[in-house]
Amino acid sequence: MRGTTVLPGTPSQAPREGELPVHRLEVPVPDALPFAVGTFDTIGPMSRASFPHRHTFHEIVHVTGGTGAHVVDLARWELRPPHLCVIAPGQVHHWDDARDLQGSVLLFTDDFLLDHPADREVLRRLGGRPWLTLDEQAHARVDRVITELHDEYRRGEPGVGTVLRALLHVLVVRAARLPATPAAPPARPGAVAEEFVRLSVRTDHRLWSVRAYAERIGVTPGYLTEAVKAATGRTPSQLIRQARTHEAQRLLVKTDLSVRQVANRVGFPDPAYFCRFFRRETGVSPGAFRRADGAPAD
Repeated sequence: MRGTTVLPGTPSQAPREGELPVHRLEVPVPDALPFAVGTFDTIGPMSRASFPHRHTFHEIVHVTGGTGAHVVDLARWELRPPHLCVIAPGQVHHWDDARDLQGSVLLFTDDFLLDHPADREVLRRLGGRPWLTLDEQAHARVDRVITELHDEYRRGEPGVGTVLRALLHVLVVRAARLPATPAAPPARPGAVAEEFVRLSVRTDHRLWSVRAYAERIGVTPGYLTEAVKAATGRTPSQLIRQARTHEAQRLLVKTDLSVRQVANRVGFPDPAYFCRFFRRETGVSPGAFRRADGAPAD
């Protein structure tokens, strides 16, 4: 995989409309190991990000304390520690109302698994059942291996890469032996609808298609449509059209932007198509609407 590790401070491109943020693993110096282990605090705030995002790397989370929930793809998992969570590259996840998170976070790329390449497929299978609840014995075994990983990583002595890979392999094999936790229900429709409404009224996060909103929230377009219609009685498409129209009206009356510029601001690269859309929604052309409100015509 390319672009999985970057030096600290490397700028990242803003996601395009409808795309989720994609996090990459920072390494302190060129040629450093594409691996990190630490607590939620030492890894940093992105380890408990509350917004849906993806990684280009693997993440294993050992949760030993805290409240809230972890949403992976469409499944919401309530925190009742201890847990072990495996997130594969490309999976969408975020923490929901998580408080006082305690535990360890392991981050590593496919490239780090060169001693045990078969672990890549095992990790992807674990990503399909990402939330593992640990009994007392399993928790003790996991905790011992992760404590050794912390210690080896901190010391950084000769051969550290080989030892870290061996310990990680043990952890992966033991995780694969754990029984699957019963499937979690999808994110609650009410919560999905609330997030859609929250995003739709924020100009800085406003999107212009159902697929874009679904991608941002981390659900399918069909699930989003059902959730929003159940909560509001209207479809996301209807609400998005209304939001686009209102934003276009505001820009036409309150700014000196040309019709072409207004069209671009509300997601229409073709101004002619924007004019047809605006007339269909309001009954008048953009120019006539602007003139009627006393603003200068284009």
